[in-house]
Amino acid sequence: MAINPIIDTRDVRFVLFEMLETDKLKDRYPRYAEHDRDVYEEILELAERIAVEKNYPASAEADKTGCSYDPATKSVKIPQCYKEPISAFYEAGFLALGESEEIGGMGMPQNITQACNEMFMAGSMPMMMYPGLGHGSMMLIHNFGTEEQKKIYTGKMLEGKWGGTMCLTEPEAGSDVGALKTKAVKQADGSYLITGQKIFITAGDNDYYENIIHPVLARIEGDPVGTKGISIFLVPKYHVKADGSLGDKNDVVCAGIEHKMGIKGSATCTMSFGENGKCVGYLLGEERQGMKIMFQMMNEARLGVGVQALALSSSAYMHAITFARNRVQSVHVTQMMNPEAKPVPIIQHPDVKRMLLWMKSHVEGMRMLCYLMADCLTVEHVDKSETGKEARALAEFVLPICKAGNTDTSVLVTSEAVQVYGGSGYCSDYPVEQLMRDSKITAIYEGTNGIQSLDLMMRKLLMNKEQYNYSIFVKNVKGVIDKARGIVDDKYITSVERGLAKVDEIVNKKKELMAGMKIMQILMNAKPFLDMMFVMTLGWLHLWSLTVAQPKMAQLIGDKKGEELDKLLMDNQEAAYYRGRVLSSQYYIGALFPELFGKAEAILNLESAVVKANEYIFTGAPAE
Repeated sequence: MAINPIIDTRDVRFVLFEMLETDKLKDRYPRYAEHDRDVYEEILELAERIAVEKNYPASAEADKTGCSYDPATKSVKIPQCYKEPISAFYEAGFLALGESEEIGGMGMPQNITQACNEMFMAGSMPMMMYPGLGHGSMMLIHNFGTEEQKKIYTGKMLEGKWGGTMCLTEPEAGSDVGALKTKAVKQADGSYLITGQKIFITAGDNDYYENIIHPVLARIEGDPVGTKGISIFLVPKYHVKADGSLGDKNDVVCAGIEHKMGIKGSATCTMSFGENGKCVGYLLGEERQGMKIMFQMMNEARLGVGVQALALSSSAYMHAITFARNRVQSVHVTQMMNPEAKPVPIIQHPDVKRMLLWMKSHVEGMRMLCYLMADCLTVEHVDKSETGKEARALAEFVLPICKAGNTDTSVLVTSEAVQVYGGSGYCSDYPVEQLMRDSKITAIYEGTNGIQSLDLMMRKLLMNKEQYNYSIFVKNVKGVIDKARGIVDDKYITSVERGLAKVDEIVNKKKELMAGMKIMQILMNAKPFLDMMFVMTLGWLHLWSLTVAQPKMAQLIGDKKGEELDKLLMDNQEAAYYRGRVLSSQYYIGALFPELFGKAEAILNLESAVVKANEYIFTGAPAE
């Protein structure tokens, strides 16, 4: 059986159905009563087919051609090779896969949706940003728009005829959204005239969609400064007539596109609103509720970015395996003194095996984390009991860990894939070079990873007086530790248990610092704390994996060893899978999880050099 070139679909199913038991949702919640394993399998198989046959072939070509901008017409063309795959995605109904049937969705659990998204993005992550932005803006309108706005926009956006964006960032504001200067002036008919400029706008203009709907953050004239004074407006590229047809072009244009390190097929635009004073926007939701509304899209996007990082890592790992199996170089280390020994595939060399196992354990950890997040969102939505409340709390706590941890790790995983390829990986003839370039942006956009660490440390932990979110995280980790006893070797259980105790020690130390208002001492270690929490989270998930996989491996393998075991693993794919899953989790907990204790020691040292540093020690002179 041929290996899927971009994703381990067997592992996808392990996490979905053996760990999270998604197929048993039908027994717990009426909403999923008609959704059995067969339904999910049909969806996953269709997603895989589109990802491998449509998305993946377009990836390299789009990276080479990129997007083009015409300054005369102020318009953008996307890679031609994207258009057929994007259409296939829409025609199969995947845009609203996890949304309710009332808006034309399929009502699938969120972890099925994210599993499909992983496949699509492993095929071509930059391409999927077009429908991804369309989905996010469509759901903003569905959740906060008037009945008229829903009627005008959502149907066409669902079909893929119209697209969408997220217009937050401005040249002088950056991550400080409250400093935005885009202005809205109310008109007699209830509409608003919008003036301002937004930068780094994904899919801001393109030649795929007939119309593009821009959710734009702006301050109504006279409203207070800061984030509390921000509202959000719908600004269509083309005005829409009463019958739903397109009218004249609105006063919004693309002023240019960025030339980037990666994601070259994704148009990153500078958008100008109201250059001629005629840009019309329509209030979405209530005045001064812009940040609250936009955060729904941002939170969805942050999970999406975590899945992007997973997808890029998955693709890089799968390519590295294929290359290592086929690249023959040097004799086996046990035959180094044998002059007649023949060269072997590099996958047999110890350091290459180490690199691949390092990648495998991280990719599988990232997948468990993303799907767990999605599962929590599913339960939160349909379960109004304490179970749903706890699911929401866990999702909120883990979200910044997922976004930042996955994206930082994706840069490392894709880099390691290049290393497996050697000099070939550094050349654009091979796909891992592109994957490494594409991965870096994930650590930057939708809230830099430094911002994610502030969210975790302050909003999710220290400013939450009851620390409910953290207590639910601890409860879940302890639940897995208890479940693992008698199934998993004690040394793996003990390591995770010690790790949780060390995390608790640091949390208590941070609470002491907060009580003393030593904010600088807290924030200088916010990012190291998040890094440590990512290790803790993956350790917990790998222990959970062992409780599921180890008994199944034992049943298939028994006491076979040596050549007998090798033959079984060669002939029995299921035995090989579970053996690999167990070794991956053992490697993570046994060889990588101990890094947590070094990270913890560094945090507890409270080294104050960061607090004492000022700009002069870096530059030696004032900024110009």
